[in-house]
Amino acid sequence: MQLRYAFRIEPTPGQRDALAQAFGCARVVFNDALRIREEAYAQGLPYPTSAELSRRVITEAKRTPERAWLAEVSAVVLQQSLRDLDAAYRNFFASVTSTRKGPRIRRPRFKTRRDHRQAVRFTANAHWKITGEGRLRLPKIGDIKVRWSRELPSVPSTVTVVKDTAGRYFASFVVETAPERDVAAWPVADGVQGVDLGLTHFAVLADGTRVSSSRFLRRAEKKLRKRQRELSRKDKGSRNRDKARVRVARAHVRVADARKDFHHQLSTKITRENQAVFVETLAVQALARTRLAKSVYDAGWSQFVAMLEYKAGRYGRAFGRVARDFPSSQLCSDCGQRDGPKPLDVRSWTCRTCGGVHDRDVNAARNIRNEGVRLAAAASQTAPPTPGPGAPAHAG
Repeated sequence: MQLRYAFRIEPTPGQRDALAQAFGCARVVFNDALRIREEAYAQGLPYPTSAELSRRVITEAKRTPERAWLAEVSAVVLQQSLRDLDAAYRNFFASVTSTRKGPRIRRPRFKTRRDHRQAVRFTANAHWKITGEGRLRLPKIGDIKVRWSRELPSVPSTVTVVKDTAGRYFASFVVETAPERDVAAWPVADGVQGVDLGLTHFAVLADGTRVSSSRFLRRAEKKLRKRQRELSRKDKGSRNRDKARVRVARAHVRVADARKDFHHQLSTKITRENQAVFVETLAVQALARTRLAKSVYDAGWSQFVAMLEYKAGRYGRAFGRVARDFPSSQLCSDCGQRDGPKPLDVRSWTCRTCGGVHDRDVNAARNIRNEGVRLAAAASQTAPPTPGPGAPAHAG
């Protein structure tokens, strides 16, 4: 499995200038190649090949006075920019032909220097390395200090240097992990867990555990409003306005970082303690068009579920999604009887068939677990795993 490990880096002022030059050169090459392809499309001509684009926008461009400064950065950075353009076109065409799942992808667009997030990628051909002193050595940039927070599981194949909207620099390494070593890192667990996601509680588990919603954005709104007001008072194009913009961006990334850390800790705990995890498929985009949009985005369900999925795959756990039309709130988790829809203000109810008293959210989590077990058994055509203590043996 390929994973990304990101670390904060601290370039010197000179190295920041060199990185800014690399960002700019990669952007220019991307835009030049995109312009050539768009002009060919407008004239009804075949798209130029990657080799032809490389020759025109890199090799030949370096010999012209207008693009001579392209030679001042690593050629690998420029080649990777062309590969990014190829990937953007592949995703677009796959989206148009419906061979790519997910939302529709737009045509590649020109990059702008006003985009405050910049990135360049170095492959092994660039001969970058991690020095014995723990610094990241990049061609034509130098040795950059890295804040190592953990060890890399293997030798990385590529490194991407990113400057985010808050002006922070990161080195993102792509590493290949050994499946057998990852599976052995966590002992086999006995639990089978269902997760019901919500807004009042971020998550309710089938064993009755409730995880409070931290509401990171809501708690930071006062400070965010203050920073945004300060930004709106600054003159456009001034240095003070740029400083205020960075303060706004830093306030937002603090919220995003806190939410991401919360998701990481909770997803690790759930996958470590359970051998199988099942969640309900949520219509996040539909919910985001309602009056609950801010709370939905603040919860970050999609990011959390993605973490559950990749950690389960990495450490040998089972993971599954239950269809969004599954009536998890209408079924009795004890006898399986469908009791019908209920208003949201009904938080507990009694089954009219077996007399069981249910908490709405805990019952939904148990039904998600039971349905996930049933679907997994049907997919593998084997006996279903044993549910956790107190759960029914049938799927309901």
